[in-house]
Amino acid sequence: MPSQAVLRWFASFAPHPIAVSWRERLRACLGALLGIAAMGASVHWLLGPQAQVPYLIAPMGASAVLLFGVPASPLAQPWSFVGGNLVAATLGVLTAMWVGNPIAASAIALAASIGVMFALRCIHPPSGAVALTAVLGGPAIHALGLRFVIEPVALQSVVLLASAVIYHTVTGHRYPHVSRPAAQTAPGAAGVTRADLEAIVRERGELIDVASDDLESLVQEAQLLAYARSFSELTCAGIMSRNAVSVSSETSAAAAWRLIERHRIKALPVVDETKRVVGIVTRTDFVGRTTFGLRGPRGKRWSFRRNASEAYRVDDLMTPNVRTVDPTLPVAELIPVFAHYGHHHIPVVDDARRLIGMITQSDLIGGLHRQTQTRQLRTA
Repeated sequence: MPSQAVLRWFASFAPHPIAVSWRERLRACLGALLGIAAMGASVHWLLGPQAQVPYLIAPMGASAVLLFGVPASPLAQPWSFVGGNLVAATLGVLTAMWVGNPIAASAIALAASIGVMFALRCIHPPSGAVALTAVLGGPAIHALGLRFVIEPVALQSVVLLASAVIYHTVTGHRYPHVSRPAAQTAPGAAGVTRADLEAIVRERGELIDVASDDLESLVQEAQLLAYARSFSELTCAGIMSRNAVSVSSETSAAAAWRLIERHRIKALPVVDETKRVVGIVTRTDFVGRTTFGLRGPRGKRWSFRRNASEAYRVDDLMTPNVRTVDPTLPVAELIPVFAHYGHHHIPVVDDARRLIGMITQSDLIGGLHRQTQTRQLRTA
């Protein structure tokens, strides 16, 4: 029926569910509120109440949606934001000066802005509105001339960007979204690499609003989850190292470092007198902390000075809020903990939070490998 085809066509426009928690949504809303308020107040303070420059321009609202709502987007990164706004403002002002017809000037300014933003790799959609503001903003905007590029566009862009960086830092969010180096893949190894993904994107020939490293990370995590799901019976108890070396919070920093070096490990769970986990200290916590007596490296090894003070203790440098897991947790649920939160060592505890083992990335990979070999032997 034609009517059913039409209904299906309309239904195809229905948006996909947004996989963003309510906490993250509220965080984005609060960030935009504080960012715009800070921007308006800062510009008012810097320029004074008698300034002829608008304290807020509408495109900054659209930019705030990107900077606070989708900060991982390549379109929301600092160079895209500031560069795109400056390009669009400059071309908008120049076009308004040279082209008398506002409709023609708007079309030319917008098209030129898109072209230059592509060339300079600073695509920022709200910048299109900056170009139109320069053309259609009226006598007050036109009277500013090229000053419009500096005040208000550059000034507001810098203030809003600074607000976003500070807010994301305070709330524990990664911004700017700096690209990570591509993971090295051994020759002949299976799996999708970033080079594969970038080749596909180039072949499609269109802008995809996901950074290459994020896309690579998503694909690799999906591969790991799919791999681990096939071993649903494998739990943390099956891959953990049971004889985990630990220290108390009163242990000296020098003694803790000697344990790390002697056992060639990278982390030590910190436990109390009942073996309950109260923190963790890692090799990274020591490196560069010369006040604790660490020196080096000589060759490839760090070492404590012989006369290092024993006054410094583990609780002076340990991380108290340590992530732990239950031994019955399936490995498939453990993978995101390593992938998303940067953990490299996770203590395994019982119901009373007493230490019973330790899991590293090597334990995870080794456990999956052994399980694979066992399955292959069973099916041989």
